[in-house]
Amino acid sequence: MIGVVGGGQLAMLLVEAGKRRDVDVVVQTAASTDPAAKKTKKVVLHNPTDVEGTKLLAERSRLITFENEWVDIPGLLSLQNNGVSFVPRLHSIRPLINKITQRELLNSLDIPCPDWLPIPLEKTSGIEIPADWGFPLMAKAAKGGYDGKGTKIIKNSKQLKEFFQVKTKEQWMLEKWVSYDKELSIVSSRDSKGIVRSLPIVETYQSNQVCDWVLAPADINHDVELMVKNIVSSLLAELDYVGVLAIEFFYGHEGLLVNEIAPRTHNSGHFSIDACSSSQFDQQICITSGIDVPMPEMLVNGALMANLLGLQSNYPISLNKRLDALRSIPGVNVHWYEKEEEKQGRKLGHVTYLLNNRDAFSRKKEALDILKVIRSIWPSSG
Repeated sequence: MIGVVGGGQLAMLLVEAGKRRDVDVVVQTAASTDPAAKKTKKVVLHNPTDVEGTKLLAERSRLITFENEWVDIPGLLSLQNNGVSFVPRLHSIRPLINKITQRELLNSLDIPCPDWLPIPLEKTSGIEIPADWGFPLMAKAAKGGYDGKGTKIIKNSKQLKEFFQVKTKEQWMLEKWVSYDKELSIVSSRDSKGIVRSLPIVETYQSNQVCDWVLAPADINHDVELMVKNIVSSLLAELDYVGVLAIEFFYGHEGLLVNEIAPRTHNSGHFSIDACSSSQFDQQICITSGIDVPMPEMLVNGALMANLLGLQSNYPISLNKRLDALRSIPGVNVHWYEKEEEKQGRKLGHVTYLLNNRDAFSRKKEALDILKVIRSIWPSSG
């Protein structure tokens, strides 16, 4: 049996992948109504950041993996020193749980990323912004940001001054604005033997700084693909990383730049459940449980993945009617997370549609055509 710290949709999809492999999964989560808790009877009802809860989880599992990177490394080290095994290892995760230490790691390895500056916890307007940065700027919280939270676009010097005047408990960083042509993502795994396997590189499309939809594979040239895979392999080797990891990139006239690294399964890899011989969740289950890890081959010419976000409370079409309408579209696979409440902007599920066209142009048109149908039923925001 393996343990998962966390009970959201990523943990739920890990539980489902475990069932396909006859691997029992026990989850540590705060409520029995959380998505993963609904999929398994094996639950440790403790907040995922509670080290005492993780200690109980360790008593019921052989190895422990994580749903997300919001972990108490010092607290978990005390468990590791007493024989608890984590996948990925804590020393591999440590540089990745904070966007500032991520950037320091990238800079130390000469891996290209946007120009950035750390902002001291005691914010000061005396920070000198390089003259060539201009506006807008991107401000990011060092920890805890997701789905557009923990980010702020700063459009002018007045907004910058106002930003510095706001007191926060978390450290932030400033980033030079990047103009790009594409946003790319790759999900890769590295097993205990050091073998790296990757899903196809995808192109991601954002709405209000939240992933709206994903197209697999990305329409990029061979040189860019090689560079992406070289960066992934270098990072995994440097970190001695075992497990699944995702990297998001900007690609444009400034070249290929690493945007963010996630030491876990990732929204941009959800297409793999339906489109690949081994999904990102299957990869994590196999690595964590010691099963031989298969190569994740694409089974089809392409795939579209679209997120289903919660809509406004007065949206005229009920949730159940929307789901029924989506399920009635030929070829659409609906993955529903069974969350208790529809809140605006909350990730409630995703849909996948397998694409038939071989060439990239026709494949994207096919994706946009079906996306239009999906969004006529379930808008990207409401």
